[in-house]
Amino acid sequence: MQFEASVPDYLSGDFSMYLENMTSYADPENPDLLSNYLTKLFEQLKQMPLLFNGMVDQLAMAISTKVRIDSENLAKIVFTKELSWGDVKPFVGVHADARACITEIMTHAEQDLKKAILLIHFYNGYDTTPLKAEADESEQDQNDDYATHYDGDNY
Repeated sequence: MQFEASVPDYLSGDFSMYLENMTSYADPENPDLLSNYLTKLFEQLKQMPLLFNGMVDQLAMAISTKVRIDSENLAKIVFTKELSWGDVKPFVGVHADARACITEIMTHAEQDLKKAILLIHFYNGYDTTPLKAEADESEQDQNDDYATHYDGDNY
């Protein structure tokens, strides 16, 4: 489900890094690359829950397959001011095998966890379809050989 949402300023830098990382591992020639990388990243995080302390984009990648976000209802919240973890937490479900790890992160790095969840939320609603490039004027003229142009003269 796609929803229209713009990333708030306080998340824009982290979101750019998260988006770049996620798209760099999304390889059409190797479709398992991203899922394998995310699995390995979470296994590292599971061993050391504070491994990505201060690296919100990496934390978001590591937990992205272990959390479920109710983005439809979370999108109804106003993001103009920075939200607290209490504002975000009701919209987050955690897979059973990740609960201990996420709880540890929530206890010691709540801000990072909140931001990571919001990065995933915005990424899930982000349209990654490339914009269609506008035709260059010289290309347009070449493609328009038979078009009539009025230049003020009568023929």
